[in-house]
Order: sequence, then C-alpha cells, then structure tokens
Amino acid sequence: MPVSVGSISLRLYPHDVAAVEQVALLRAQAGRAVEIGYDGVMVAEHHADFPGYLPNPVQLAGFLLDAMPRGWAAPCPLLLPMKPYALIAEDLAWLDAAHPGRVGVGFAAGALPVDFELAKVPFDEITDRFKDALPRIVAALRGRDDTPLAADRAVARTATRPFPMVVAAQSRAAVRRAARLGLGILYDSLQTTEVTARLNADYVEAGGDGPKVAIRRVWVGDPPGEEMAAQMAHYRSYAPEAAMKNWDGDQLISAPTGTEAADRLADFLDAAGCDTVNVRVHVKGLSPDRVSEQLDRHRDDFLPHLRDRMLSVARDLPT
Repeated sequence: MPVSVGSISLRLYPHDVAAVEQVALLRAQAGRAVEIGYDGVMVAEHHADFPGYLPNPVQLAGFLLDAMPRGWAAPCPLLLPMKPYALIAEDLAWLDAAHPGRVGVGFAAGALPVDFELAKVPFDEITDRFKDALPRIVAALRGRDDTPLAADRAVARTATRPFPMVVAAQSRAAVRRAARLGLGILYDSLQTTEVTARLNADYVEAGGDGPKVAIRRVWVGDPPGEEMAAQMAHYRSYAPEAAMKNWDGDQLISAPTGTEAADRLADFLDAAGCDTVNVRVHVKGLSPDRVSEQLDRHRDDFLPHLRDRMLSVARDLPT
C-alpha cells in the first residue's frame, strides 16, 4: 500500500533543463527507483518555476505511474489550500481509479506566497483554510463526504478502498490533529532527531497509529558540498521561522558505503521513532548523471541493508 508503515520511497525533483526533458528524466528516475528496490516515489508542489519543483504533483504522479513497472506514487506534500478540497479529492480518486492501489497523498498548508498569489488565495488565510479543508478531504477520501461530491463514482469507491493519506506536521498541535483524523505524519527533512522524537511521542500518546514518515537526504560516497550549501540557502529563502527553529545543520546522512549509510539512516529512524522513510538524493545543481550514480549505489547494499534494519527497528517502536 502507498505510504504504508515500513515503506521506503524516493523523492524526485526536476533538474534544471527544458520542460520536456524534465518530464522524461523524472519518468526514467521513477522507473529506475522501483526497479532497484524502492517501494514508490513522492513528488511535491510549488509554482512559477520554483527551483526543483513542478506545479501539479497529481498530474505528475500520473505521468510517473505510466512509466513505472510497479510501485506507487504520491503527491506529497500537496498544497491543500490551493483549491477547493472537493476538486482535489476528485483528482486523487480518479488517479487511483486509473492506477488502483498505487496512489497515496500527503497534505500540507504551504509556505511560499507566490504559490497562493497565482491561485488568488490570500496568503494570510492559508492556515485557516488548511485546518478547515483537511477533515473534509479525509472524510471524502474515505467515502464519507456529505455533499454532492459523494456521488462521484471514483470518490464513492473510497468507501471500500480508503485512500492512503499523511499530513505534514511540525508541531504538537499538528501531530495531535493527525492522530484525531487517523492520518499518518510526514516530517520536515531538516528536523532534528530530538524534535522528531518528541513529536512522535505526542502522536502516539494522542492515539496515532499511522505511518511516521521521516525524510532524509542520503549520499553514498563523498557528499556534494557546494550543492548542499546551495540547497540550504534555497531552503532558508522561503522556510517559515517556526520551521527553521527545529533545524540543526543540513541533516545529510552520508557514508563511504551503502551499508554504512543504511546503518546511519536506520539509527536515526530508531532514535526519532519513525517507521517509514522517504529518501532524497537530489540537491540544487546536481546533474542527472550523479543522481543515476547514486541510485546504482543504492541498489546493491543500501536498500537491502536498510530494509533489514527497518524490520528490526519496527519491532522496537512503541505502538
């Protein structure tokens, strides 16, 4: 199942090339990811050619699934306040109807003013809109909508095939909201181990039993120092102050071998209390060839060893 407990997925980002080539590269990387052992892929949302992102992750997930021999794809995170929840629910439900059981989703409120400027959504309203829309779309994608949307055939189908959903969470209130709604949680890639562990404890205490998804950038071999510095500058250009308070350094997990990198990532998951992971390779300015080289390194030792370690981590996590 997409974004399920214990799953290992790869985050995909477009490279700085022409649009047609961006799509072709992403499709090739998605196919390669599941061939070497990843369970699925995630793509995120920003607009106006924001570096490293494309504007419609639901559409992109469909492009990728057509190129993947197996595995799942998830728009994650998708910016929930960008348009009415019913339209997002329709898009997701029909994508799953085209690719049954291979679509998941992660929701977020957003942080970039330009995204909402294009959608003509007042930026100061996004938090309230997100809080209002989240329980509605959760109900809709579990076949419990109380509006005319319930008549949509793909949405109605979710009554017997509930949609896999997680939500971005960076605060105690957010993880408790996720627990109340029966959602999994998706963490910031730069959150420290200590912050993540505290939030996971709050989530479990509140009754949360969904996937606890850590995001970490992993590099096997000598890490790309200049590109990482550029990536961090990129993040700081738009991240909210509240998010940056939970950061400490670039949180890059690197090691000379895939086995060592897997051990370091599994140690983090264990300490943070996470049972699911989304791996990132891409950084700002990285060439497609270097991404391909990393995926080759993931195939033989990183992914098999990480999966073995995660099985042992899962046995020790609180439930």
